[in-house]
Amino acid sequence: MTTMVSRVVTGLLSRQCSRPCSLTGLDAHLRHSHWFPSVMALKTSPPLRAEPMKKKKVDPKREQLRRERLKKKLKKLERVPPELIPIEDFMPSAKYLDETRIRSSPQLPEEENERRALLLKEWSRYKQAQHKAEMNAIEQALEAQREALKELRLESEELYRAAIRPDPTLLPFQRQGPSYTPTKGNYQAPEGKYTDITKVYTQ
Repeated sequence: MTTMVSRVVTGLLSRQCSRPCSLTGLDAHLRHSHWFPSVMALKTSPPLRAEPMKKKKVDPKREQLRRERLKKKLKKLERVPPELIPIEDFMPSAKYLDETRIRSSPQLPEEENERRALLLKEWSRYKQAQHKAEMNAIEQALEAQREALKELRLESEELYRAAIRPDPTLLPFQRQGPSYTPTKGNYQAPEGKYTDITKVYTQ
């Protein structure tokens, strides 16, 4: 096939060169040939005609021996109980368990105690002013709501009834009344279902 392509190209070049033409005409002819597609054309790679990989022949006796060895190793591992790796974070050092290690509170000077007392009073005044501002905002919102409902009732009684109707989906509140049977005093409630995802380390 390569020989045929080279012949076609040679023939095209000889024909084009026999005529008085420019190089651009030759390029245009080759570009529009079915052997040389344009840049925007769809290109396909040539078939490689590769041979598929052959599977290695495995001796069935060797395969059976290998499986038996693996089974023996698994049985040996099952005989030995798994050893849990201790978590060192849950085992504090003995020096931290000494009850005589009591940290004494530092003695602050009089100026520092006075500064902290004044700072606490200033914080109390700030929180009081913030609370008053919030209460005033809530009161103004309620007053505006009352005025709006009053005007709405003058316009339409049906719209007013729909506006003051409680919305059960506003707050996810659930209530439960008295049960049919009395409660048991010594009843132990179950812990519920859970999935144990504790990692177990085996050797």
